[in-house]
Amino acid sequence: MGKYYDRFFRPLLFRHDSERAHEIGVSAMATLGAIAPLRRALEYWSARGVTRAKPIEVFGLSFPNAIGLAAGFDKNARAWPAAAALGFGHVEIGTVTALAQPGNPRPRVFRYPEREAVINRMGFNNDGSEAVARRLASQPGPGRRRIPLGVNLGKSKATDIERAAEDYLLSFQRLADHADYLVLNVSSPNTPNLRQLQDESRLRELLRAITHANRARASQPGKQRVPVLLKIAPDLSWVQIDAVLGVIAAYELDGVIATNTTLERPGFFATVNQPGGLSGAPLRRRSTEIVGYIARATDGRLPIIGVGGILDSQGAAEKLDAGATLVQIYTGMIYRGPFLAAELARGVIHRQRRR
Repeated sequence: MGKYYDRFFRPLLFRHDSERAHEIGVSAMATLGAIAPLRRALEYWSARGVTRAKPIEVFGLSFPNAIGLAAGFDKNARAWPAAAALGFGHVEIGTVTALAQPGNPRPRVFRYPEREAVINRMGFNNDGSEAVARRLASQPGPGRRRIPLGVNLGKSKATDIERAAEDYLLSFQRLADHADYLVLNVSSPNTPNLRQLQDESRLRELLRAITHANRARASQPGKQRVPVLLKIAPDLSWVQIDAVLGVIAAYELDGVIATNTTLERPGFFATVNQPGGLSGAPLRRRSTEIVGYIARATDGRLPIIGVGGILDSQGAAEKLDAGATLVQIYTGMIYRGPFLAAELARGVIHRQRRR
């Protein structure tokens, strides 16, 4: 399928600006999710060579394969029901904020095809956690899904950093019933001051509030604790990562997602005057280094979802070999097409069988 995407569909999509192409992709995926016979047929095709593989058990959940769709593609829970049909083993929606917000001014997404990279400064544009919760309530819920659904939470731009914990907590309360796992995104570079939440004292305050709410939730009849992960930036120093890992351990979070987009501008991008987070191929090495560092620092006890620069089976394998339990893609789909997940899942299974 990749060659048809390269030959026909990518040139058509790339005639549009980056954000319009993204909107077309989300609408197409939402349409696929609404057509049950086509969705089931594609799911059967995508699962070839993967269905007999042993599921991955982590966070108390079962993942049919290691490949996930990263947050940022389906911000408002419109398209995720079709993810399994494209070969994904899990999908993460969002980032969702307590308040609906339009994000940063357009244009705010920029492709660099010769580098297989993207710079974005979207700014958490989304419908808000109340609207997303209503949408999820009308869709298959936990225990009735083909694959696990994660919900990525961020801070509303209008909320002062001193009240960040309250903001996340409101979204947690609205969305916990609908998520198989939740992610606290404290690492996007496109919301002012957000990355300050990776500082030890602020992170402790946030995790204290969320873990307390999660325990209280589990004490209610018919409720249970929701797995919670933290998404970190690739621009942290090793000392900063150690501090983050200490806080994660103290509050017994279920895992970490490494990494978000980067503010660094390596190589060619040193002369690109475009603010925002850089993703794709230039992020591959750094994100893998961080996955490996976390795996060694925690003796492999902390589950890791590896993200950043995965465009082929080798890229996925690097993250898994470095210590990731699962991986996620997004920019790779832009350049390699919607069935990249199925290709990667088969590649990972083939590699495991050769060992």
